Amino acid sequence: MKIAVILGSSRSDGNTRHLTDKFVEQTNAAFFNLADYEISAYDYTHENKDDDFLPLIRELVKFDHLVFSSPVYWYSMSAQLKTFFDRLSDLLTVNKELGRQLKGKSCSVLSTGFDIELRRCFAEPFELTANYMHLVYKGCDYISIQSESDLLNVNRCVTEALKKLN
Repeated sequence: MKIAVILGSSRSDGNTRHLTDKFVEQTNAAFFNLADYEISAYDYTHENKDDDFLPLIRELVKFDHLVFSSPVYWYSMSAQLKTFFDRLSDLLTVNKELGRQLKGKSCSVLSTGFDIELRRCFAEPFELTANYMHLVYKGCDYISIQSESDLLNVNRCVTEALKKLN
C-alpha cells in the first residue's frame, strides 16, 4: 500500500511533526508538509488555479492511502489543513476528473493536542469529507501531550494507526 502523509501545522517541528515522523519511519510513507506549498484560500472565481494545490493533488492521487496530520487548534484542524480541505471543492467543480481519481482511496488522521480526550468535533469534518469525496475513512489516532514525558507514548499511537491500515 502506497501511503502519503500530509502535515498541516504552524509549527513544522512540533509534537504533531514528531508523531508524523514516527509514522513515516514505520511505514515508509511519502511526506508532504503543507508549509512547503503556496495554497491559496478557496476562490469561487478560481483565480487561484496557478498555486500549488492542483500539482500537489496530482501527486497525492498516486497513493492508496492519505494520512492527514494536524494538531488540534481550537477543537479543529489547523488553518493550513482547513485551507487544503476547502480547496477540495475545486475537485468537485473545475477539476472533476482529477477529483474522481480520489474515489475509493482510504484516509485517516493523526493528531496531537493538550486535552486528555479528543473531542468528536475534531474528527467529524475528516469523516464527513471522506464520505462526501468517496474515500474510505479509517479513523483518527490522537495523543494528548501535556508534558515532555507524554512524547514517550507516540509509538503506541503510531501502532494503533497502523492497525487500522490492514
